[in-house]
Amino acid sequence: MKKPLSQFLGDLARTYAPTWMRTFARKLRKRIKPPPYVAYEIPPASEQQRADPAYVARLEAERRTFDNDEFVHQLPQIFHYWSNKYLRPMFEAYGFSHPDDFFQLYLRKSAERIGTEAPKFLSIGAGNCDTEVRVALLMKAAGLKNFTIECLELSPPMLARGRVDAAENGVLAHLIFTQADFNRWQPSHLYDGVMANQSLHHVLSLEHLFDAVKAGLRSKAFFITSDIIGRNGHMRWPQALTTVQQFWQELPKSHRYNLQLRRQENQFQDWDCSTEGFEGIRAQDVLPELIKRFEFELFIPFGNVIDVFIDRSFGHHLDPSKSSDREFIDRLHAFDEQAFANKTLTPTHLVAVMALEKPANAKYSRGLQPKDCVRN
Repeated sequence: MKKPLSQFLGDLARTYAPTWMRTFARKLRKRIKPPPYVAYEIPPASEQQRADPAYVARLEAERRTFDNDEFVHQLPQIFHYWSNKYLRPMFEAYGFSHPDDFFQLYLRKSAERIGTEAPKFLSIGAGNCDTEVRVALLMKAAGLKNFTIECLELSPPMLARGRVDAAENGVLAHLIFTQADFNRWQPSHLYDGVMANQSLHHVLSLEHLFDAVKAGLRSKAFFITSDIIGRNGHMRWPQALTTVQQFWQELPKSHRYNLQLRRQENQFQDWDCSTEGFEGIRAQDVLPELIKRFEFELFIPFGNVIDVFIDRSFGHHLDPSKSSDREFIDRLHAFDEQAFANKTLTPTHLVAVMALEKPANAKYSRGLQPKDCVRN
């Protein structure tokens, strides 16, 4: 069975899951004794960072958010309807049909371009490392036997859960677990490919990280990512917000209850989720900074107005078994696509493969080029 595309957009927003599910997961984890775990200490903060209490507070907020987050992929069923109907065909046009296949395919292509028999890969902001475990399994099945994926993550509990998952799936020898703050990380050697799955929109020092990735890539290696490129804090730009409010009036009052913030929103409230931790802290700068440093081999942008209606805060209210709800989502998607074509809106998500050298034949989904998707 193909995996849902929700795994590809892991943390579009903070995780929503029923209390009983979280309690059950915690009890289950307590019964599993993790293998010995060695965490690398985070390097000392610079004098500038030590003098910035706001940065330290954000860092602690980020760790509190994700240390106990075992459900980073819980998205509404209406999201699955949209992603399978509209995103999957976009992806299949370029040789992959689900998220894990995207990363394993282009990591293997990266290693093939370099010609190394024992490639060393890096995953930035690996979280619970569940994607990396599945990617490792797929690469083994495809015939790549001697490889490692270094999982770079701030949260020690998430790395510990990843180590358990890797051991249970027989790929522990292929994963390396490194605790570090990617706002200060520097590569200690060259990598044969780097992936980032929904982590770049958590980065405050984008320039530093992208320069570090550029320095750590072998000359022909790929930088592979799926991420959010909309407005900071996952807010709506004015044009998109006006449209959201128009579609909002079509929702019944019961559907306007925010399940994450636990409040009724008769008028949609554009919430800035970057005020505490690093969620969406510089999302709008991700694409421009990538363009400055890398050449795009593959670029698939998507999503904007539809985000509000398929995500965790409100998406659970919509039922894909109801034709009226499906029709509503279909109209939202059509609106976004027309707005991209007219250049009245820019996409809020991207799937991309980048390199240091300009490709001979760059692939742009629906003809949308990176420079056209940067909001002025």
